[in-house]
Amino acid sequence: MSARLWRRRPAYSGRWEAARLSPLILTALIAGLAFSTPREIAFSRLLPAAPALAAAMWPVLPTILLGAFCLLLMIVLSFFYTDLGTQYTAAAIVAVTLAAAYGSHVRLQREEMLFQIRLVADAAQKVLLRPLPRRIEGVEIESLYLAAQEQARIGGDFYEAIGTPHGVRLLIGDVRGKGLSAVGAASAVISCFREAAYDEPDLRGIIHRLETAVPRHSAAFPAQDQPEHFATALLAEIPHDGGYVRLLNCGHPPPLVAHHGKVRVLVPTIASPPLNLAALIGDRYWVDVVAFDPGDQLLFYTDGVSEARDHAGEFFPLPDWMRRQGLEQPRELLDELHRALMQHSGGRLDDDIAALALRSSNAQGAGAGHDGDPGAT
Repeated sequence: MSARLWRRRPAYSGRWEAARLSPLILTALIAGLAFSTPREIAFSRLLPAAPALAAAMWPVLPTILLGAFCLLLMIVLSFFYTDLGTQYTAAAIVAVTLAAAYGSHVRLQREEMLFQIRLVADAAQKVLLRPLPRRIEGVEIESLYLAAQEQARIGGDFYEAIGTPHGVRLLIGDVRGKGLSAVGAASAVISCFREAAYDEPDLRGIIHRLETAVPRHSAAFPAQDQPEHFATALLAEIPHDGGYVRLLNCGHPPPLVAHHGKVRVLVPTIASPPLNLAALIGDRYWVDVVAFDPGDQLLFYTDGVSEARDHAGEFFPLPDWMRRQGLEQPRELLDELHRALMQHSGGRLDDDIAALALRSSNAQGAGAGHDGDPGAT
């Protein structure tokens, strides 16, 4: 187990590789000072610190070997300086090395447990936010997900894209709340969408299905801190022949479209209620139709993007940022967005972030307008 954990350090760690040499550097430094300074200073008494430091980053056997080397070094020093109190320092080295070896063993056990938990979280994320195909029919699709907590894998933000008999259908949303209850609600919404996207002939039918999924989940899995969930959601449909996209926005941040070199914020004509709030504010849903010609790009995102703050508390200027971008490929656009968000927030995210970038490559086009009937059921 220790050898496996020793090899499985994160790749971000050129710094880690240097840091785990620090016990050796400390040992060499103490030895050099012990041999080069007057015996009254007795730097040799610091030798037990080296195996103690090794316990924080080394496996058990290297920690013990370093302690043995320090003990040997102390014995060698005693040949040059007979009144160093070698027996007391040697006893301290032995005691600290044994304690350090045990501490290293406990640490490795906890790292192994954490690693297994993260494997489970990764598997759960692949079920909840499974990797999207890079192209569905004539639409190129790329995704971005960033957790606010560095060690987190999943949260309340969600997205999905599916090729259906009705065209390419997409969903992005955000469950209000945190923790496992929000993850469960997000899973319920995505699972319902994956079924409804194939069955329902229009977006309103899908949203009605999603509207029933959230309260059913809340009733089946009540949470003490949040007995009722609600979620913002944005549904999109791109027909087989392309040319336009239908959008149904249920309280979600409006997407951006780069159309013929201009960037526009697609604010819904009439606001539709978030999921699980239709009973309070009405269940009339409006579908907008927007031009989506070959080469156009769409950017869907959650509020973690638009509400990312800098050190002065200013929000990330997403529309202005989008206008400064060229017509990059979707992957390039999201990579640039990732870098811009991290730079704007100083590397600290206050909320989970999810984004989808779409680019049309269909050869056919169609006009754009509005779906004239707001269509309450």
